[in-house]
Amino acid sequence: MSNNISNKDKEDWKRFVSGNDKLTDKEFNIGKNKIEKKRTIDLHGFTLDQANKTIESFINKSFKDEVSKLIVVTGKGLHSKNESNPFVSKKLSILKYSIPEFIKSNDILMKKIIEIKDADIKDGGSGAFYIYLKKLK
Repeated sequence: MSNNISNKDKEDWKRFVSGNDKLTDKEFNIGKNKIEKKRTIDLHGFTLDQANKTIESFINKSFKDEVSKLIVVTGKGLHSKNESNPFVSKKLSILKYSIPEFIKSNDILMKKIIEIKDADIKDGGSGAFYIYLKKLK
């Protein structure tokens, strides 16, 4: 590294140190822009009808409150008693599969949603999913 500092750099440094100029905190600004309002709902133990009504209300309220990310915990369906009923769909009677299908078939809800995707392990993994909501206009 060179010890040759130009006079202009020295003057600039003196002006900065003696002045009221402040450096912007880049990390603060990045964090500020990335603040994400999120909510979580756990539907373990709900019937299909209860879960559908609850998720519809939850999405509508969260959209009005300008929440951007929803975490919906359904469980994996491992303890479902639907396996023993031959008249019930093995997949669509389990909340893990039926709730996303209910949401996707509801045009009013889908107009408020950007994306539905699988959750990360830390948020429930295959027993949960995310809903990303649009901004209120």
